Amino acid sequence: MFTEIVEESGRVESVTPARDAIQTGRPLPPLRARLEKPATGLAVNGCCLTVVKIGGRAGGRRLPIRPPAETWRRTNLQFVHPGSAVNLERSLRADGNIGGHFVTGHIDGVGKNHPLEGPAATHVLDIRAAPAIMRYVIVKGSIAVDGISLTVAAMRARSFRVWIIPHTLAVTALRERRTGDAVNLEADLLGQICRALSYRGPVSVDFWCG
Repeated sequence: MFTEIVEESGRVESVTPARDAIQTGRPLPPLRARLEKPATGLAVNGCCLTVVKIGGRAGGRRLPIRPPAETWRRTNLQFVHPGSAVNLERSLRADGNIGGHFVTGHIDGVGKNHPLEGPAATHVLDIRAAPAIMRYVIVKGSIAVDGISLTVAAMRARSFRVWIIPHTLAVTALRERRTGDAVNLEADLLGQICRALSYRGPVSVDFWCG
């Protein structure tokens, strides 16, 4: 479980068919302290993965991960290359701070990033998504974009709009996204449940009293 409050952005060091390593540039002390052992859950661009090994290196730590083929196919990890920026977040502790919204790290699909042009729209993004994802998008609801908890400001049939504050743009991989780049999307968990119940109609419950 994650809250999509990105702790830092890392850099992809290498990509091979058998192993994929993410190089964190300047690990935050809390992140470094909680990644002392392998098998730690880590969200990479919002995708829940498992760290299989931790290697030291001057100025950062190497965190090899081995996503299954299905994960590569369904997320924007398939497009990363050495030097790509990725967002990182540790899994949520039971006593942790819930700063964003609950997500599972199971990506619903990939959208396309389309920044609006003009000085007044510098930090506004329109993101195009498939109908299967748009079904669960709710205006003023939450959505995870590349592992970042954002609020939906407006929506159309095949796209939605989010506003990015300068701090988020500065500390996450969104600063390097360009028009047409793929972004991982996970709709709000509560929104998905509510829409699913609404779609299937009323739910009846029978009680037996003994």
